[in-house]
Amino acid sequence: MTTDTMEAPQPARSRAVFSQEDFGLIRTAIAHYLKEVQDQPESVKYANLYHRLGRVA
Repeated sequence: MTTDTMEAPQPARSRAVFSQEDFGLIRTAIAHYLKEVQDQPESVKYANLYHRLGRVA
């Protein structure tokens, strides 16, 4: 066989890692954690993540 007749392998089909219910659970956990870190600079990153997850769930 030459390389002209060989087919390239197809990548495996991607599957979702999280279910829709998981996003709600993660969002709830982040909301709780936000209360713990509310006075720290990293709280902004968690607040942004919380809002992004709200669009998904």
